[in-house]
Amino acid sequence: MDYCHTYADLDTRLYHKQPPVPLDNPRAGHFNPYVAAKLGWDKDEDLMARWVEILGGHYVPAQWTPLAMVYAGHQFGHWAGQLGDGRGLLMAQVRDTDGHCQDLHLKGSGLTPYSRMGDGRAVLRSTIREYLCGHALTQLGVPSSSALGFVVSDTPVRRERMEAGAALMRVADCHIRLGHIEWIASFAPDLLASFTDYMLDTYYPECRDTPVPVAAFLQQVVERTARLIADWQLTGFAHGVMNTDNLSITGSTLDFGPFGFMERFNPSWINNHSDHTGRYSYQNQPAIGYWNLQQCLTHFLRLPNIDRATIDACLSLYEPVFMQHYQIGMCQKLGLPHNQEALNIAFEFLTLVESERADYTNSFRGLLALIDSTKYAYEQTLLTTFINELTPEGLSTWHDWRERYIALMSKNISAAEARMYHNNPVYILRNAMAQRAITAAEQGQFEEVARLFTLLTTPYDVQNIATTLDTTPPAPDAWQPPISCSS
Repeated sequence: MDYCHTYADLDTRLYHKQPPVPLDNPRAGHFNPYVAAKLGWDKDEDLMARWVEILGGHYVPAQWTPLAMVYAGHQFGHWAGQLGDGRGLLMAQVRDTDGHCQDLHLKGSGLTPYSRMGDGRAVLRSTIREYLCGHALTQLGVPSSSALGFVVSDTPVRRERMEAGAALMRVADCHIRLGHIEWIASFAPDLLASFTDYMLDTYYPECRDTPVPVAAFLQQVVERTARLIADWQLTGFAHGVMNTDNLSITGSTLDFGPFGFMERFNPSWINNHSDHTGRYSYQNQPAIGYWNLQQCLTHFLRLPNIDRATIDACLSLYEPVFMQHYQIGMCQKLGLPHNQEALNIAFEFLTLVESERADYTNSFRGLLALIDSTKYAYEQTLLTTFINELTPEGLSTWHDWRERYIALMSKNISAAEARMYHNNPVYILRNAMAQRAITAAEQGQFEEVARLFTLLTTPYDVQNIATTLDTTPPAPDAWQPPISCSS
């Protein structure tokens, strides 16, 4: 592999170098051949043969320089002070086959100086959820960390109960978070200029050609964050814990905890059982993204050529970029070009789906049956289910909306079909799907993990390996329990 481990050359206050603490008897959970090929990992016989040892902490390749990053952050709106990699290590940085730097980050690798009250470990339950979700988002086209693979072990880890310790080799384009800037501003302000130079040179080199490179960099961070969260909203994804230390400077999904893909559409849905006020509910994600950027960007006022007007100008881009990306995406889900008429009918449908508590993913995918119910026989079953669950008021609204929608879509039916197919997945990682895989894996059976991995690899295509449970939402009146933060 082509190594580019530049973070290890930065000021030593920014990290602590250490090897991973080995897991007891690590065993293969699942290996991601797509990530391996992207990294060039699959071309190295030693890495391929010893990947379980590497993820289990028993073998560190000579070219690697494991380190734990320090950062800070606002958690649930409150300053939490110093945080950091409490159970993970940045093992190496490599250039992928496209020449882009990628971080190899081992999660569950043992105690570090930043573990605070933690034990430095990860459990199998949360490891499987992160592994499958990173893959799912990546295949949906949402910027996200993914993972090379994961292992399970005999190391016992106590959460609400005793669980099996596991480790995940997370791969992301960047592990620098908004919280890194917050830590530097609070604990090492003399590093802000040089660290900003590092972020520019490593992740935003094109900004060097602008009149004020730092301002261009901040603008890009704002715009990428806005587009990422618009993608989350379009796919029905809720991160669940959008603290400033969980948002990347490159606008890529990072740190999966109590995440969830919404099933029955409820914008106020809270998927984190620790979120008692609903701060990180699905509908609040756009506003929280802006709030987090505010906390971070103000620290750059310490740098030359950056004043309040510059910061405000960068932040002012967030809402229009988010709205444009979201509105274009919503029109594409209905197969329509982006214009006001299309937006009106799109939000009418979204309102119907919300009022009827219909399944978000299935409702949009089922609309393909309006083009050709024979060609899209599976989608016809989704549409029939949607219609059969409507209340009398909802059914009346549907019939009126359907006629106007078909008239609009029929202006360019082939373009509409292509847009709808490629913007409305058949499969998302539903909580029940993940739980079935976890339950089997805890009994030593990883076939369900492998099946879901394959299913989520091509989420826009109907697949023979799918079961009805993969696309069945909870009952309309069923309570969807939030996910535990313990991982």
